[in-house]
Amino acid sequence: MCRFVAYLGEPVLAEDLITKPRNSLIHQSYHARETPEPLNGDGFGMGWYSKNIRPEPGLFKAITPAWNNQNLKINAGIIKSNCIFAHIRAATEGDISLANSHPFRYQQYLMMHNGGIRNFKEIKRDLINRLSNHYYQWINGQTDSEHVFALFMQKIADLAQGKQGDALPLKFLADCFRQTFADIEILKTKRGLSSASVYNMVVTDGARLLATRYSTNPKEESRTLYYAKGKKYACRGNLCQMLPEDGPPGSVLVVSEKLDEFEEEWRKVPDNHALLVENDLHCQVIPLR
Repeated sequence: MCRFVAYLGEPVLAEDLITKPRNSLIHQSYHARETPEPLNGDGFGMGWYSKNIRPEPGLFKAITPAWNNQNLKINAGIIKSNCIFAHIRAATEGDISLANSHPFRYQQYLMMHNGGIRNFKEIKRDLINRLSNHYYQWINGQTDSEHVFALFMQKIADLAQGKQGDALPLKFLADCFRQTFADIEILKTKRGLSSASVYNMVVTDGARLLATRYSTNPKEESRTLYYAKGKKYACRGNLCQMLPEDGPPGSVLVVSEKLDEFEEEWRKVPDNHALLVENDLHCQVIPLR
């Protein structure tokens, strides 16, 4: 059911997050530990920012499994950024294609998703009808994830009163996610759908980060979500870990599964809560009600 890694902080090499840790995304692509389905071989994607060049992120996607992607193995060691998103896919909605691979990019934003809406096709047209022509035309693929992202961006546009970028507080964006999930529940109810929908979603503008761990019925179905903060996530030989803080936090790492065996560095985000990471890397966990 997909796995992801999101990093914000001191510039780091992509390989230190994706290929080197003991439980790296490469490892999780064929042997994920904290999901009933251990195989996530339906494609890979990575997004990263170089804001000294442009505000929009770079994006690399492939439909081959992460464990067998030579371009990833070659380039992860030379891509360095303060903000990196990486995702491995276990397809549930939509075919295996570049358009359906995460992360998704809209202007300066990146978003990726672990979870899903069962029987999404039953409400797909209803959801599309809630979108303006602009956001409808932006959608390239078939996944529920990309459509949820479009509805989230539509919600921001409807409620932001013309504000953009840093002028939109993270708590406002978290509330837009909450309202997006609630709108989808209304559509499901009208179509007689009652199964749980799961939204572990992460969005960033390259300077801030917002992650949700949300299920419409957490007792029935949920997904794990962890974060770690410290000086920097670093790999030295075969040892990868979040280096302890020696002042204000320098890095924050958000993951579907813990990347290493150092249990004390990882904090679990509770069900139906959001993690907010501000420009100064201050972290706050708030309920999504």
